[in-house]
Amino acid sequence: MLQIMDRLPNRDCQGVSRRSFLGIGTAGLGALGVPGLSLPWLLSQRAAHAAASGVLRDRSVVLLFLQGGPSQLEFFDPKPHAPVEIRSVTGEIATRHPGVLFGGTFPRLAALADRFSIVRSYGSGNADHTYGRVVSGGEANGPSASAIYARVRGNTHPETGIPTNVLVLPEAVREGLKLQSNFETGALPTLTQAGSLGSDCVAFNPSGGGQLKQDMELRLPADRLGDRRSLLAGLDALRRRADRPGQMDSLSFYQQQAFEVITRGVAQAFDWQREDPQTIARYDTTGLFRMEELTRWNDMRRASNLLGHQLLLARRLCEAGCGFVTVSDCGWDYHANGNSPPNMAGIYPMGGQVDHAVAAFIEDVLARGLEQKILLIVTGEMGRTPRLNGNGGRDHYGELTPLLLFGGGLTMGQVVGQSDGQAAKATSEPFRPANLLATILNVLFDLGRLRLEPNVPRDILRRAEAHPPIASLGLE
Repeated sequence: MLQIMDRLPNRDCQGVSRRSFLGIGTAGLGALGVPGLSLPWLLSQRAAHAAASGVLRDRSVVLLFLQGGPSQLEFFDPKPHAPVEIRSVTGEIATRHPGVLFGGTFPRLAALADRFSIVRSYGSGNADHTYGRVVSGGEANGPSASAIYARVRGNTHPETGIPTNVLVLPEAVREGLKLQSNFETGALPTLTQAGSLGSDCVAFNPSGGGQLKQDMELRLPADRLGDRRSLLAGLDALRRRADRPGQMDSLSFYQQQAFEVITRGVAQAFDWQREDPQTIARYDTTGLFRMEELTRWNDMRRASNLLGHQLLLARRLCEAGCGFVTVSDCGWDYHANGNSPPNMAGIYPMGGQVDHAVAAFIEDVLARGLEQKILLIVTGEMGRTPRLNGNGGRDHYGELTPLLLFGGGLTMGQVVGQSDGQAAKATSEPFRPANLLATILNVLFDLGRLRLEPNVPRDILRRAEAHPPIASLGLE
């Protein structure tokens, strides 16, 4: 993001910390007398038109993507009567639905089961650590649902200036965090891939990764940051340079978007620590386990205990006008082959964290009366084999994949579809990513009006209409 930098003699440039900068940003630049800067190339005309034409429904999507492949048996289909080598290694727990059981690490979600729906006959059809096929509705290189939203909505909200498509990594909620790299790192770009829609539809990454590598800088000595007149003068000079014809043509789209985020005073939406301390405490998952206990395993190098704060940030972004937030939670590849803990032991801390964070999100959204406005989706790129392997782990499997949906005007409190006695295949109508994509697009758009939009790529309409949404979840 745009940073206010301190240039000191005989020393390298040292940036003000994210917390210090956000303190300046949320002092509101507006409160300092700085008006919102007009950058017409950032205020997409198609965004305003889409809103005015009624194409957009007043809803946002939060996609919690569990990278690595969460197990359907340890999540929402534990099969307690199956042989020991098949049934959930975490046992099972009763839910609010008579006879419906969840895996043993989900007590809070079990108590809230009437407030969301799960789909037991959903499978990604994917058995590899690639995300594009899942988030795009079945085409490996197709645009993700988040990129489709950005293409129709526009990249920046015309009123609030918030990016409309955001990727929230653990690094976005802890300053200075440096997670190690593994297979999940290389696959991250496919989580919000734009495909044929162009790179400007890729998600904005507030942690500064991806294509946002070159920050814009407003250089002011540290001892002048507290001087209102100096700050105003520096910002005014930056604005004049920005308004000069052609002056910012060389900036990438992502630098321009970072500039917009800061100068229009919306940085506060990214500062989850502005929340009430009691709300932060309800979301907090940092005390559930020590990250170092998991990141020492190669397949869990990007695991973190920050999911609660990531989802809190996602809720804040939705309230500020962001229409699609993708939350990444890594470390779900449980072969138990020496690259992850023996006997799938990682499911206990990781499953407990999902239980805590998702329950906190659901309770918070309900308390705020936003359940019609925000759709939460929890899934991953695949499920796991029904039968435990020789190491007590589960391998890649695409026939069934956990899927939870909450809010967004969908019908809640359901168990949609069924699987066989071993959680190996669907015994009712099977659903695939194409059905999930159609469901998402029906939540976000009035598809009848979308067909009338002359500037919407035909490929988007084809994807929206090629497969039916998950009918049982029909919009209320």
